[in-house]
Amino acid sequence: MHPRRVLQSALVLSLLALPVACGDDGDSADGTTTSTSSTTTADDGSSSTEAPSDQLVVWPPADGSVTYDDPVEAATGFAIELVGFTDPVVGEFRQGDNRSGEVEVRPRADGPVTTVMVRQLSGDDTWSVLAAATAAIVPTQPEAGATVTSPLELRGTSTGFEGTVQVSLLDGTDPEPLVEGFVTGGSMGEMGSFENSVEFSEPTSATGTVVMYSVSMEDGSVWEATVLPVRFG
Repeated sequence: MHPRRVLQSALVLSLLALPVACGDDGDSADGTTTSTSSTTTADDGSSSTEAPSDQLVVWPPADGSVTYDDPVEAATGFAIELVGFTDPVVGEFRQGDNRSGEVEVRPRADGPVTTVMVRQLSGDDTWSVLAAATAAIVPTQPEAGATVTSPLELRGTSTGFEGTVQVSLLDGTDPEPLVEGFVTGGSMGEMGSFENSVEFSEPTSATGTVVMYSVSMEDGSVWEATVLPVRFG
């Protein structure tokens, strides 16, 4: 497997391992609260690990104004409405367990892959987007599900046109970004480290979304993206 593909696969797995699971909460030895996952068994004998109804999601909006009965439609709406892809090429749904999977999104047929993680939450048959990942933008801070305060600390590795990756921090209840900025990493396909911090205004909700994306050198359109859910402290 190509090294970039291995990196992306690892990032997808790390994003799927968000610090929220369903089941009974308990206290660990160090006094912190933990959650155990819940596995259900279908009539055909297959198993499905469910996410809780309060799982952190990045799309659709929490107000219920948009819902999706199909995972590909959820990934498409996310790519266009939240990230800003222009007429993306959206792949087929790739099943994970019975209630989750991935959908690949490209800016064009021969463009790079952004992998969108989708899931049906517990007690809900509609589809939600948990996160998205590309091997070209790999943040180490913040992590998915992390609690963030202003200034937002941004660290990781990336490659992009002129070394630049755009960053937006979204409030869970407002389509306008709390702040927009950028980080500078590698370019020309070579990964390089980035580090920056951006101050943001007071959020109106408990959760938000970090959107990190690079643009096409041809027309400035969105090229690929990594998207993370966060909590506000």
